[in-house]
Amino acid sequence: MSATDHAVELVHVAAVAASDKLAKQIVAFDVSDQLAITDAFLIASATNERQVGAVVDAVEDALREHGEKPIRREGHKEGRWVLIDYGEIVVHVQHEEERQFYALERLWRDCPAIALPDTVTDAR
Repeated sequence: MSATDHAVELVHVAAVAASDKLAKQIVAFDVSDQLAITDAFLIASATNERQVGAVVDAVEDALREHGEKPIRREGHKEGRWVLIDYGEIVVHVQHEEERQFYALERLWRDCPAIALPDTVTDAR
C-alpha cells in the first residue's frame, strides 16, 4: 500500500506553507506500509520557538483553506516540537535542536520519500 493521492496533496499544501514561513529541512515520508494510523509524515525545522509557532500557524491555515481540520495538536505551548495530526498525514514542526536530537529521518529512512513541489525552497 502507498499513501493516497489525497494524503500526498495535503503533504504538498503543508510543505509549501512551511516553506513560505522559512522552515528548514522539509522532508516527507510515505509511512503507510509501516503505520496503520496515517499515510504520511511531513517534518520541518525552525530556528526558534517563535518560528515553530509561525510555521504551525501557516500549515494549519493552509490546510484549513483546503478544507482540513486537525484531529489533534500537541506541543504548541512549549514551541519545541509541535505535532499536528490530520489523520491521513501527521505534520511535525521541530526546533532545530529537537530535530537533531530525535532524528526522525533516521527512524523512517526505510520509508519512501514523498517528492515535494519545486516551490518548497529548503526541501531535502
